[in-house]
Amino acid sequence: MKMIKGPAIFLAQFAADAAPFNSFDAICGWAASLGYKGVQVPSWDGRLFDLKKASESQDYADEVKGIAARHGLSITELSTHLQGQLVAVHPAYDAAFDGFAAPEVRGNPKARTEWAVDQVKRAILASKRLGLTVHATFSGALAWPYIYPWPQRPAGLVEAAFDELAKRWRPILDHADEHGVDLAYEIHPGEDLHDGVSYEMFLDRVNNHKRANLLYDPSHFVLQQLDYLDYIDIYHPRIKAFHVKDAEFNPTGRQGVYGGFQSWVDRAGRFRSLGDGQVDFGAIFSKLTQYDYGSWAVLEWECALKHPEQGAREGAEFIKSHIIRVTEKAFDDFAGAGTDDTANRRMLGLS
Repeated sequence: MKMIKGPAIFLAQFAADAAPFNSFDAICGWAASLGYKGVQVPSWDGRLFDLKKASESQDYADEVKGIAARHGLSITELSTHLQGQLVAVHPAYDAAFDGFAAPEVRGNPKARTEWAVDQVKRAILASKRLGLTVHATFSGALAWPYIYPWPQRPAGLVEAAFDELAKRWRPILDHADEHGVDLAYEIHPGEDLHDGVSYEMFLDRVNNHKRANLLYDPSHFVLQQLDYLDYIDIYHPRIKAFHVKDAEFNPTGRQGVYGGFQSWVDRAGRFRSLGDGQVDFGAIFSKLTQYDYGSWAVLEWECALKHPEQGAREGAEFIKSHIIRVTEKAFDDFAGAGTDDTANRRMLGLS
């Protein structure tokens, strides 16, 4: 069995204009001071990382790796969550998602899509230069506005959306395969890949592409009321990345999964800092260890109540305490009788 690596932390929610969150060197020092061993890097945040340079320059990639290493850190994965979202955007969300794109392509959905595809491909190249084999992203969404079947969806609508989604991602997946990098889609509401069934619909359309893999985040399954432990049993061969994020679901007579359009703090389902929600992380770490998941456990801090710095500080120890040091022997070895083939046959009455 493999041992899960960590603790690590996703830097996206912490990057800011003030020190120590405004440069890669400073934020790595901060993360290391809390006990983290790895950082997941948001590729869109120029304060921390230059994606274009990393995709083109081995010297720059080595420099970035060296900065992390000086603080005793590894880079776990690059993330293109925001750019991946823009690979497929329904027109209803054009205005809301335009801010994720470079200024020169805003207001131009075709140019924005082309920019997003180029960004994800660059992140794959940058991952290779950094010595990484997994890349975290979102799928984007064309069918999401029709998630609830009212009015009745026309026959073929969802199928057409997934056909197009696969058409857009297939060249990216092939590019990833050429460079030895797995794409780990975070299964997430707001993406067309939001649960197991929708992931399978996509996987079928990309011919079970070996690079179309998963980022596991149980918090999104708590909010959907999906069995997040059974999910590991089903999809563990495809799980290549892991966001350690907590959540709670407390339905009332007034609201449930859809949350009544309330703010995060007032929703029945909301994200929490590690240990403050309902996720059974003991069972999750056990299952992932059982199935030989040997990559990183990465804190993604999102909480409606707790300050991010407190969440980060507590999260490092929380993850560390859940990582299982795998055993190299059976617990009942002390009672072993040291048999051989002859003795085994004698015990079965076959000699």
